[in-house]
Amino acid sequence: MKRATLYSRSVKATDQNQTAVVDSSAATQTTEPKSKPPARLTRALKSKTFLLALGVLIGGFAVWQLTAPPSEQASLNQADVESIVMETLATKSLPARAAQVARQAIPSIVNIRTLDGEPPSDNLISAKGKGAGFVIKDDGSILTNHHVVAGSDRILVTFADGLVSPAAVVSAQPERDLAVLQPARIPDDLEPITLAASGQLAPGDLVVAIGFPFGEGPSVSSGVVSGLNRTFSLSGQPDLEGLIQFDAAVNPGSSGGPLLNQNGEVVGVVTAILNPAPSGTFAGVGYAITMDSAANAAGIPPF
Repeated sequence: MKRATLYSRSVKATDQNQTAVVDSSAATQTTEPKSKPPARLTRALKSKTFLLALGVLIGGFAVWQLTAPPSEQASLNQADVESIVMETLATKSLPARAAQVARQAIPSIVNIRTLDGEPPSDNLISAKGKGAGFVIKDDGSILTNHHVVAGSDRILVTFADGLVSPAAVVSAQPERDLAVLQPARIPDDLEPITLAASGQLAPGDLVVAIGFPFGEGPSVSSGVVSGLNRTFSLSGQPDLEGLIQFDAAVNPGSSGGPLLNQNGEVVGVVTAILNPAPSGTFAGVGYAITMDSAANAAGIPPF
């Protein structure tokens, strides 16, 4: 005669003589000791992968505890910060401010040469056929002095990367001594220079002039704002008014170059020098047309 299956939940008898069905859960409770761990935990504890992962976790926690900064560590105070700054200044060579300004501006500055044209008026700092300008728009538009290109039909501009291109005057305001040139070709990565209003300037502020004095350059000189709202008289022409006076060295060939503030922004167009001597070279007084005045000639919205 067959015996009843201990783990079966079926209500059917296995044969005619079977009289009861034993529930498997009850059988399990009576046959397995309560203190025995679950089978999954037992298998996990025997697994090498599980033990390895557990060891990694415990080791990582121990390392974190050893390397974590103590909670009671004091923060730096003002004296500590000042000490670190002074030590850095004493041990590190920082670039001069004028060098930082020049590095930022030079990629946007161009050398201008004219193959014909009119000689400049006295004290307008342009050697015949030589001058400077700077890119003011993405299309390559160049701002310069009118006297640099006056009367010329053949103008060549050389960009910072060495590209030489013919250019034409597309806008001119002789009464303000300003002109805008459009080159036939421009470099692929050309970026315009940053412009700024001159209203924040004050006597004593750092300024940097960049141009091509005597055809050499780009040449960088630095100085300070000597005065504001100056007037410069020209023989037979309207006076130039509202000028920036500065003492950064400029000479023939510097005309049309930018006058930059300490942030590398163009605040003026280098235009003239005051020199009672017949040599026409720099005697310590230079003048620049403000970018506020030049914005209209350049087709730029006013600041």
